[in-house]
Amino acid sequence: MFRWLLLFILVVPALEIGVLVWAGNLVGPWWVILLIIATGILGAFLAKKQGMETLNRARDNVQRGIVPQEEIFDGICILIGAVVLFTPGFITDAVGFTLLLPITRTPLKRSLQKAVKRMMENGTITIFRR
Repeated sequence: MFRWLLLFILVVPALEIGVLVWAGNLVGPWWVILLIIATGILGAFLAKKQGMETLNRARDNVQRGIVPQEEIFDGICILIGAVVLFTPGFITDAVGFTLLLPITRTPLKRSLQKAVKRMMENGTITIFRR
């Protein structure tokens, strides 16, 4: 796990710098700066909207006595997507928007659920019950 995290921390910024320089040469640096600001604003708006919708669905489920399992995973994806969108770059923005949009978030959420289930079965994650 540590190897993947280290690789991610080293490779993604290098790729982002490369894409930003390439885009700056293609359309000009001011357009790149404007696009970075625009994706940040759009991402913040979308994260707030999706987050509030998910929170309201979770509240409704809790009031009905239903465990908000789907909403918890939605919330995790939305949080990760919002954090990734605040980092400047087009690759991270693509990942962030993928995690924020419900239609693209669903397959990723299913993969996350399977990974958590597998980790619980392997004993990597322990759930305490009373």
